[in-house]
Amino acid sequence: MKHLFSIVITALLFTNCKPESPPIENAVKDQLLINYVNPFIGTGGHGHTYPGATMPFGMMQLSPDTRLDGWDGCSGYHYSDQYIYGFSHTHLSGTGVSDYGDILLMPTNTINFNNGSNDQPGYRAHFSHDNEVAQPGYYKVLLDSTNITVELTVSKRSGIHKYQFPSEKEQVVILDLDHRDQLLDYKIQKVNDSTISGFRHSKAWATDQRLFYTIQFSKPIKSVTYQENGTAISKNYKYQSKQAAVEFDNPKNDPIYVKVGISAVDVAGAQRNLEQEIGAKTFDQVKTEAQNTWETQLEKIVVESQNDDYKTNFYTALYHTMIAPNLYQDVDGRYRGMDLEIHETQEFDYYTVFSLWDTYRAAHPLYTIIEQEKTNDFINTFLAKYDEGGIMPIWDLSANYTGCMIGYHAVPVISDAYLKGIRNYDTEKAFEAMKHSATRDQLGLKSYKTFGFIPVEEESESVSKTLEYAYDDWTIAQMAKAMGKNEDYKTYTERAQYYKNIYDPESKFMRGRFRNTWFAPFDPYEVNFNYTEANSWQYSFYVPQDISGFINLLGGKDQLEAQLDELFTAETETSGRNQADITGLIGQYAHGNEPSHHMAYLYSFAGKPHKTMEKVHQILTELYTNEPDGISGNEDCGQMSAWYVFSSMGFYPVTPGSNQYIIGTPLFDKATINLESGNQFTIQAYDLSTTNKYIEYVYLNGEKLDRSYITHNDIIQGGVLEFYMNDNPAVWGSREHQLPKTEINEHLIVPVPFIAEGDVAFKGETQVTLDNIDEEATIYYRLGYKGEFKQYKTPFTIEKAMSLTTYSEKNDIKSAAVETNFYKIDPNLSIQLDSKYANQYNAGGNDALIDGILGTQDFRTGTWQGYHDEDLIATVDLGSQKVISTVSINFLQDQGAWIFYPTEVECLVSKDGKQFKSMKTITIDTATKNDDVLIKNMAFDINSESYRYVKIIAKKMGELPTWHLGYPHDGRSWIFSDEISIQ
Repeated sequence: MKHLFSIVITALLFTNCKPESPPIENAVKDQLLINYVNPFIGTGGHGHTYPGATMPFGMMQLSPDTRLDGWDGCSGYHYSDQYIYGFSHTHLSGTGVSDYGDILLMPTNTINFNNGSNDQPGYRAHFSHDNEVAQPGYYKVLLDSTNITVELTVSKRSGIHKYQFPSEKEQVVILDLDHRDQLLDYKIQKVNDSTISGFRHSKAWATDQRLFYTIQFSKPIKSVTYQENGTAISKNYKYQSKQAAVEFDNPKNDPIYVKVGISAVDVAGAQRNLEQEIGAKTFDQVKTEAQNTWETQLEKIVVESQNDDYKTNFYTALYHTMIAPNLYQDVDGRYRGMDLEIHETQEFDYYTVFSLWDTYRAAHPLYTIIEQEKTNDFINTFLAKYDEGGIMPIWDLSANYTGCMIGYHAVPVISDAYLKGIRNYDTEKAFEAMKHSATRDQLGLKSYKTFGFIPVEEESESVSKTLEYAYDDWTIAQMAKAMGKNEDYKTYTERAQYYKNIYDPESKFMRGRFRNTWFAPFDPYEVNFNYTEANSWQYSFYVPQDISGFINLLGGKDQLEAQLDELFTAETETSGRNQADITGLIGQYAHGNEPSHHMAYLYSFAGKPHKTMEKVHQILTELYTNEPDGISGNEDCGQMSAWYVFSSMGFYPVTPGSNQYIIGTPLFDKATINLESGNQFTIQAYDLSTTNKYIEYVYLNGEKLDRSYITHNDIIQGGVLEFYMNDNPAVWGSREHQLPKTEINEHLIVPVPFIAEGDVAFKGETQVTLDNIDEEATIYYRLGYKGEFKQYKTPFTIEKAMSLTTYSEKNDIKSAAVETNFYKIDPNLSIQLDSKYANQYNAGGNDALIDGILGTQDFRTGTWQGYHDEDLIATVDLGSQKVISTVSINFLQDQGAWIFYPTEVECLVSKDGKQFKSMKTITIDTATKNDDVLIKNMAFDINSESYRYVKIIAKKMGELPTWHLGYPHDGRSWIFSDEISIQ
C-alpha cells in the first residue's frame, strides 16, 4: 500500500490538475460594504475628490464647498480648509481643472451676501472634521459658527438638504448663483410660497454650461431678499439677481428640508426630475434608497481580508470608479447635446464627464467586466456626441468640448468593448466614428499621417501625441481585423508602428524630432513641451500595443529589465517645467499620473514577473492609504482607483484591446466578482502576507496556469483563480512560453531616417550624418528641390541654405519622406546672451535669436526662446561696423501660459562694444488682460548710422497681475522672444 500511495503522489506532481479539495466558496461580506467607504480619501493632498452625497454615475453631486479657486480646489473641497461656503449640487471628482459648484445653498442666521472669502463678515461658516460624517449617498456636518446642523442626501438627478437651526429665530438660506465660475446668464424666480426656480449659465472649463433648477422648501417662505448691484432689495420683478436670501416661518423650529431638482434642459425638466425621483419621499427614505443602491453597486466585487485598511482602500476605490461619468439626461429622456440643442432618446442613458485620457487605461476596462450595460450606454453616448458635435469626445463636460488632453481615446474604449463582445450599439457607425477621429488634420494629426511622427516644430506635446495616436490606431486595426476590414487593418497596423519614428537608439528614450534632428540638449528628467504632463522617463515605455517590437528596439528583454530597473531607482527630482501632476514618485515612475500606470507590469514581459510583484505590492501598500491624502495624485474620475481595484485583485489590463490581464500579485485573501450574467469569478490567495507577496504557482479552474496572464473570457465565464504565495521570488511565469506578449508582425513599416549629426542653422558649413533605427534599411537623400535621390553612404557637407529631403527603403517598402530646411547664419554675426534661457524653450540654442527662423503662435513648438522671471539681455556683434537702418525683435504673449510681453524694451548701439548709446525705449502696458495669443514686433529706427554692436534689453514683468490664476501662488512671468533682425 505504501508503494501504491507513492505512485499516486508522484503522478499528481506531474499533472496540471491540483489534488482534490473542497470547492472554493465565494467571498462574503462581514458587514455592510458602504461602511468600508471613506469618501474623505482623496480630499487632501492632490486627490481633488469631494466627500458629499452622490449616486452611482449620477447627475447630482451634493457636497460642501470649502475652496473657491486654485488647483487643489478643483472639486470645491479640500480637507485642509476650515470654512464651508455652502453646499452646491455639481462637483468634479479628481480632475486637474476646476469647474462646477452650481447652485450654492447656505443656511445661516443673518442676511449677508458676502461669502466671507475676503475675511469680512459673510455667510461662510467654520467647521471641524470632528463634526463631519461622509458616507455613500449621505453627508452631515455641524456649522459651528452658527450651530446649524446640515445633512444631505440624493437621488440620481435630485437631492435633499436637511437643516436643523439652533432656534426658531433668524432662519435664513442664502442662494448664490455667483459662486465660483463666471456667470453668463442667471435667474432667480419665486414661484410660490415654498418654491424658487431659475437657471445658471456659466463659463469655466466648460465655456457654456447651462443648468436649470427648482428648489422646494418644507416651510413657508416668510420673505425673499435679493441682491442687486451690492444692495439688498425685497422685490425682484425682473429676476436679475445673482443672490437671494430666503427667510422662513418656523415657530416650532422643525428641521427645514430643501428639495432640489436640476436639469441641463429646462426648469420643467428639473421639476419633473424632482417629482419623479423624490416627490413626497422623506429625507430618510431617500437616504435609505441611495445607500441601498450603493450597497448593491459595491457588491459587484466582494473581498475578504483581516486588514480593514485594505478593505477601506478597496471599497473607496471602487466607489470612486462609480462616481463618473455622470448621467446627463432627464427622466423623460431629454438631454442637451454637444450642439447645445435639446435631444431625446429612450434607447440608452446619455452621459458626460468622460476623462478619457485617464480612464481608457483601467476604468473603462473595469466597466467591461462589472458595468457591461453601462459600457453600451457610454458608447452610444459617444456616437450621439459624434452626431451632435462632429467628433467623439476627448474630454467633454456638460455639452462642451474642453479641448483638454490628447489622443482620441474614445476609440480604444469602443474597440476594447467590441472585442470583448459588448456590442449593443451600431458597430458600423462606431467604426466610422473611430476612423473619423483618426483622420482629421488637427492636433498634430496632419503631420502624423504625413511623416509617421509629429515634428516638435509642428505641434506641442509631439512625443506623447505620437505615442498615444499609435496605440489608438492599433485598437482601430484590431477592430478592423475582427470585422473583416482588411485594408483598414493594414492601414492602422502600419500607423500603430509610428512609435518607432521617435525612438532614439543612442539614448534609448522616446524623444522629440526637431527639424528632423533630436531635440537637444536632452535630459530625460526634463519636463518640457514635448510630453504631456510628463518627461521622457514617464513616456518612453508607452508602447502597449507592440511590447515585443519595443523590446527589439531596446536590444532584448534584458535591456527592458535594465531600463525598468533604472526607471524605478532613478533620482526622484525632475527638471524643467514645474508639473504638479508628477507625484507618487518611485524613482521616475510617477504613479500619481496615468502614463506610468502600466509600467510595473512590463517586468512580466521581460521575463521577470517577480519584479512586477514587488513593485505592484509596493504601490498598493505605500501609495494608497486610508487618509485624506491617501491617493498619490489626482483621482481623475476613477482611473487612480481602477488601478487599485484591478491590481489588488492580482491582475491589470496593460493593453486594453488585447483581452489580456497581466498577473501581478493579490492583496486580498479572497475576492469574488459578481457578474451581470449571474456568473462569479473568485480569486483565492493562500498563505498571503506582507512577506509572502510572491507567486509560487497558480491554478485556474483547477488546472495549473502555465502563463502569467488571464483572459477576459476566463473572468466572464466565471470560475476560480487560485494563487499559492510564498516569500521566495521564484521562477513562476518567467519561462518564455509563459510570458505575456503584444506584437505587430504584419504590415511592418520602414522607420523614417533622422539627422544624427549636423546643425540645421549653421555658420560656414555643417557636416550631416543620417541614420535609421533599422540598420538594414537603405537611406536616400536629395539636396535642393531638383535632381535624383542618392543612396546615403557617408556623411556629406552643406555649405549654403538649402533643403534636405530623406527617406528609407527596405524590401520595396518606403518610409515617409521628410524635408528639412537648413539655414545659414551670417558668419560675421555672433550673439552674447547675458541672461539664461530655459533649456526646454531653447529654440535651437545660443544662436536662436539670429538664425533666421521665426516663431509661430504656439509657444510649445520650440521656435521661441523662453526666459523665466528674468530680463532678456542680448548683444549682437556684426563683426565690423556697418550702416544700420532698423533693428527689430519679436515677442510672444500668451497670458494663459504665463507668457507676457516685457514691460519695456530698449535698443542700444555701440561702435566698440564698451560705450553703448540708447536709441529708444518702448514701454508696454503688459499687465492688461488679453485672452488672445499675440506676436508683437518691436522696431527701432537707427537713422542709417554705422555701428558694430546692437544690444536689446527686455524687462520682465516678474510677479503676475492680481487677476491672473498664478498670482496667489507667487507666480512669475515668462518672456518669449525670437529673431533679432538688423537691416
